Order: sequence, then C-alpha cells, then structure tokens
Amino acid sequence: MTLATPLPAPAPAAGPVPVLSVRDLRVTFPSEAGPVEAVRGVSFDLLPGRTLCVVGESGSGKSATAMGIMGLLPPAAELRGQVVLGGQDLVGLDDRALSKIRGNSIGMVFQDPLSALTPIYSVGRLLSDALRVHQDLTKRAAWEQAVALLDLVGIPDPRGRAGAFPHEFSGGMRQRVVIALAIANRPAVLVADEPTTALDVTVQAQILDVLRLAQRETGAGLVLITHDLGVVAGHADDVAVMYAGRFVEHAGAGELFRRPKMPYTARLLAAVPTVDGGTRRPLVPIGGEPPALVGLTGGCPFAPRCAVALDTCRTAEPELLPVAGHGSAACLRAAEIADGSLDPTCGAAPAGSPAAPDPTATGEVVLRVEDLVKTFPVTKGALLKRRVGTLRAVDRVGFELRAGETLGLVGESGSGKTTTLLEILRLARPEGGRVEIGGTDVATLDSRGRARELRRDVQIVMQDPMGALDPRLPVFHSLAEPLRATGRDRDSIPARVRELLRLVGLDDTVGDRFPAALSGGQRQRVGIARALATEPKLLVLDEPLSALDVSVQAGVINLLARLKRELGLAYLVVAHDLAVVRYIADRIAVMYLGQIVETGETEAVFAGPRHPYTRALLSAVPVPDPERERTRERVVLEGEPPNAARPPAGCVFVDRCPLYRLADEELRRRCRTERPAQTPAADDPGHRYACHAV
Repeated sequence: MTLATPLPAPAPAAGPVPVLSVRDLRVTFPSEAGPVEAVRGVSFDLLPGRTLCVVGESGSGKSATAMGIMGLLPPAAELRGQVVLGGQDLVGLDDRALSKIRGNSIGMVFQDPLSALTPIYSVGRLLSDALRVHQDLTKRAAWEQAVALLDLVGIPDPRGRAGAFPHEFSGGMRQRVVIALAIANRPAVLVADEPTTALDVTVQAQILDVLRLAQRETGAGLVLITHDLGVVAGHADDVAVMYAGRFVEHAGAGELFRRPKMPYTARLLAAVPTVDGGTRRPLVPIGGEPPALVGLTGGCPFAPRCAVALDTCRTAEPELLPVAGHGSAACLRAAEIADGSLDPTCGAAPAGSPAAPDPTATGEVVLRVEDLVKTFPVTKGALLKRRVGTLRAVDRVGFELRAGETLGLVGESGSGKTTTLLEILRLARPEGGRVEIGGTDVATLDSRGRARELRRDVQIVMQDPMGALDPRLPVFHSLAEPLRATGRDRDSIPARVRELLRLVGLDDTVGDRFPAALSGGQRQRVGIARALATEPKLLVLDEPLSALDVSVQAGVINLLARLKRELGLAYLVVAHDLAVVRYIADRIAVMYLGQIVETGETEAVFAGPRHPYTRALLSAVPVPDPERERTRERVVLEGEPPNAARPPAGCVFVDRCPLYRLADEELRRRCRTERPAQTPAADDPGHRYACHAV
C-alpha cells in the first residue's frame, strides 16, 4: 500500500539543484507481531554527480530505503513521505507510471546480477529492449547502442558477446551488464544496492571503477548501499549511517571517517579490519543485537548497546541535528564527542583480540599436504557424453600446518581453494600427491573405524551457518548430535553442551532455541561450537565470516583467536577478504588457477608481496580511510582468469601479468613455456614465490 503524504516543500537551495530529494520517507511491513517500521523518517538531497553511501548493519533499513525510492516494495508494504525526482513526487504513482520513470530517469544496480537479468534473452536483446522502451529507436540502432554500452562497461569483444546469454558470463561480467542496463537511458539518479557483495576483491575493484565511469558519463547522482566501509572510504562524497530504520549520522566522507560524532558510527569503524598498517590493532565488536523494529519504545534505539549512554538517552529519541563543521548526528552527547572530551568507544578492547603471531607457540605438524592434484573431466554431448579435456582444479599444491597455527588460503573464485579443502576433508587417497593428518597418511586408511577416529580430529565450519544447522532441531540437540555419534556417555552430554556454549560466548538459554530464532553471529558461534564438540586438532573454516556484519565479524575474529590460544587448535581458513585473513592468519598461501604462487608469514607477505598477483590482490582491498584509500597505488588486473581446462603451458598468471607486458623477449619466452619454481626470498627463506620476473 502506497500513501501520498503532503509535506511542506523544502526551502529553495542556494547551490546546485538536487536530482533527488527524499523527505520523511517511511516504510512499514505487516507482521504477526505487529507493524515493522523498517524505515522511519529518512530525508536527504542528492546532488548531480555526487555519491551518497548508506551504511549500517543488516536490518537497519538500507535496502528498504532503496526499494522505497524505486517503488519496488511488495504490495503489502506501506510507503509514506516524498521522493521527488525531476520535480515529480514518485510516492503515490501506480506501477504503470513508475515503469515509465524506472530505467529512464532513475536506474538501479541490484545485488544479484543473475536474478536481475532475464535468462532467456541475450544481453544484447536485454539492452536494446531497455533502450527501445524509453526511446524511439529502430532495432538496428538499439542494437548498436547496446554494443556501445557493453564496450563502455568493459566487456571484451562487445559485438560478439552481445549475442551471449547471462549464464555464459562470469559474476563480474554479469554485474557489468547490469550497470550497462542501469545507465542505458542516461538516468539522473543511480541506485546501487550492495553491487559488489558476492565478488572477489579484484572484480570488486573493477566493478567500482565501472560504476564511477558510468556515473561520470551520465552525470548521475549515485546512492550506493554497502556494508563495506572500505568501499565507502574510496567512493563516497557523503555518508549516511543507518540504525533502526533512520539516519543517525550524515556527513562528508572525510569528516565522518576522521572523527565520527555518533557512538554507533565510531563502533562500526573500530570493528573494521584493515589490510594495511603493519600492526594488528584490537577489533572492538558492538555488543548486543539491533532492536526489533516492532513497537519501538521511546529513547535512543542504540542506548542498550552504547558505552557512553546517559539515563536521558533511554527516555527520548534524539533528533538528527547539525554539528558544527561536521554534518549532523542523532546523539545527545555529540557536542562532547566533537570537542574531544568524550571517547565514543571508551577505548574498549576485548580480551582475546588478535595479536602478532608467536612462532614459538606452534607445535607438531597437524596437516601435511604434498603435491596434491585434483582434476575433473570436461565432457561434451547431450546423451552420449565423451571426454574432450581435463580441468586441473588443484595442481601440485603443498603446505604444512602446525598446532596453534592458522594458515589462510586466499585467491579469486575458481583458484582451487575450496577444492583443496574438500580433498583434505575427504580422508581418501587423493588423485595425486599425499595428504597426512596427525602423522597418518589418509591413503593408508584401510578401515572405516580408523577413518572415523581420524575424522574426529578434523572438523569444518561452513560459510552459511543457517545452512549448516538443522532448522528442525534446537541448538542443544544440534550440539549433542556429534557427541552421541562419537559414543559420548549420555549422562555427560548436557554438561558438555553447556561447556561448548560458554566456550563460544553464548548463554545456556540458547540451547533451547531454534536456529531461525538466532542472529547470524549467534548461528556462526553455534556452528563453531558444534565443530569443537569432538575436540578436534584441526578446524577447517570455509569463508566463515563472509555472511556476517562487520561488528559481528569482529566478535567472531576475536573468538577464533581466543579458542586457538586456549585449545591449541590449528586453523585452515579459506577467505576472499584479505583484511580478515590478515587478522586471523599466521601464514598465508596465495592460490591462482590451482597453484600456490606465493606463501609466507602473513605480515611478511602483506608488507612485501613479491608475486604480481599478490600485489594486485592486496592493492584491490579497500582501506577504511578516505585519505589513504584515494592516494595509494593500485595494481589493476585486466581480463578474467583463463580456463582451467586450457591453462598456459608456463606461468598460469602470464595472460594477466603486468610484469610480463614490460619484460624482454627472452623473459617472455620463459613465462610462456616454463612453470616457475617456488623461490625463497633473500631476506626470508620462509617467504616463497613462483615468478620468473621478480
């Protein structure tokens, strides 16, 4: 349900005329518990060519704000306020009227590009149709413009690829197509809702560059919704921080990052790991949970989680008011924070924060992998399939992992990280090479009982905590299940479950709740507790933090550090977020197209990366500091990783290597024909890299 609410018109602006004006936007969803006030009185102006980034935890109302602006809310939702675009209020318009505006005056880049593209049409057809809906063009003229748009957003061979279908593109290329759709008719406003969430850091950097180019070509104002404060630091002109359905701070990017005036913003920034710096500052998670947006009582919604809250904060919700030289903030103590007399984080740093690795803290070898190989057949034919090639997913990978140590496997999607994990967890003779766990070669396991004993020593924490827990079982039974499976005495199971919950920082009462009733951070903690039930020596973590908010992520990082220290665990971590890897890993191995191209102690690799691929990965990770992020050197990789079924004969990185383009003819020949060996760095024998040109 959409309600047009008459509001006083804003005073005429002395500067540029906003391309989008939002006034007192409110979005309410029905629920069994009562109306959910997802957006509560959001107001802002967007100027042409400017970027407004909206940040906040999950459930803060960011996406609901975007959907309200676009008129894409479900029919049961209630929308009130004003959304003025080109002098016209969009609130209250029916779908037919909005369809003439969406894609023409305002475009949107969705989070999931595959869902945003119709799978039965080629991308050229999708673009030409979007053009012809709003412009009087012939089919040929529309097709030529579609090809030009694909070329603008960096699709290689745009004329040839225009006839391809969405499933034939990689995730990054699909997102480029979505951006091309959004800018096809040169809209005045672009709305991008988490456009880089599921992408690798290198692809993310490319997409953000394309989005900046698109904005420059169209002159559009951009509303960018993201949870990544590094992205905000690099691209925002203005930042709006949302909490409990409303803006709690709104300021220029430089001012907000330099000295936030709202305690919630300060705590968000304190919880963000950073990829540069050389020292691991403590991460400060935000305690508690965001409030349910049903029947909110008076007072500041952040007060129960705020370290500097006063009694008056719990009685009246503060308004968003101007702060001298900053912007605006919704906090009764903003003036004290502004003059430096009050620290909004109170210097809080939890025990168990990551510290610099201690080489003497590691023990015996828990996992040894030597020359591991895993291939998959490439087949052709619908009915009678025949093998036409071989895909080398893992190609002679080797490393060691000791007790009390964390090894991070990093690299782009398709580099072989997860396949390596699965080959280790399979506890079976590998296709090639050797896997040894706790001194036992898995190829020698000749009985199911011995494999079961060994499996107790190796446990996994999945990427999606909700998918890893049985939704029909309360937490107590999910934790008791592995204990029963390993023959634990029935009478001792309740005490062990309570011990596991306390170990991961959860209250005993969580045991009676179902997974759906837990927050994302709580579910991941339960997943970690379940993995610890059998007292393993090795914990394998597959993207354990990718689905979590930054504040929850900080708490889980600190938890993993504490558990490793207290229990002497060994961690094998797969992650695409290098800033997170820097905080939790003692050593890292960088993978590309199934091979390890660089390995060494984490700080050594981060401080002095040798392989050009590692340099590109590190330079693509955004830093949550506008000054550093916008001035540091970037290594931009061109193109996509080659097909693993047809890898280069020599160095697997040769087709994208910036050093190869500068090399002489002899070095180029070696790069093309010889696989580089792992070379130790002169100043650090443990730091090894595989590159002819370095």
